[in-house]
Order: sequence, then C-alpha cells, then structure tokens
Amino acid sequence: MKDVERIEMSWIVAARPKEVYDCWMSSEGHAAMTGGAAEVDARVGGQFSAWDGYISGVTKKLERNKRIVQTWRTTAFSKRTPSSRIDVQLRAFKGQTQVFLRHTKLKRGDGAKYTDGWFKFYLEPMVAYFAKKKR
Repeated sequence: MKDVERIEMSWIVAARPKEVYDCWMSSEGHAAMTGGAAEVDARVGGQFSAWDGYISGVTKKLERNKRIVQTWRTTAFSKRTPSSRIDVQLRAFKGQTQVFLRHTKLKRGDGAKYTDGWFKFYLEPMVAYFAKKKR
C-alpha cells in the first residue's frame, strides 16, 4: 500500500521480559509504566485504551513474555482512517529487556509524529519507570 508507512524502533529497559509484558498488559502496570491512565483487557480480542483514552485498540496476538500485537489508533485518526498495528517483541538482553516496536499501517506522513510520540510517551517513561524500580 503506497498510502501507509511504518516505524521500527528498539530500546532497552532495566527489567526482565516478564515484567515488561505484565506491565504492558495490565491497566495498573501500563499506567504506572507510561504515566497515563490505561484500561487493558489482557486477552486476545480484548480492548485497551492508554494515555487517558487518546490511544485505543484490540489485542490480536499474545505470546506470553515475548510478543504483543494490537490494532492501534488515536483520537486524532479520522473515522475513515483504518486502525494501524503495533507488534511489540520482548527479548532478554543481559538481565534486561530489548523492546522492539514495529508500528505499521500509519497514514503516509504520520511516521515522524508517531515516532516522536513513542519516544516521549513510551520509551522515556518506560526506561525511567524500570530504572527507578531497580533502585
């Protein structure tokens, strides 16, 4: 599809994959990890919202402690814009977790904006949250 783009990024957090997975897939953990209110139904087919309802979607695939695949949209998406998709993979790395994020099916031109959003609203808060937990 020529009218869509994708983002790929990765970062390291000072936690084991199980800790990251458990936080991502629970309302309380997701909120604590990112700093924004979240509601997560932690089942395939379950709905979620994050960042005070700005983000929403449906969980499509789960591999416990390894992978989370979800549809993803924000309140900035028009009603006609289809949901995008995130694929989050968690890999153990020297007692920590390497988080790989692939965000696909974004509207052409939105990649830079959402790359910045992932950095500010997920990467930075997650790194800080897990670093603080380890102290």
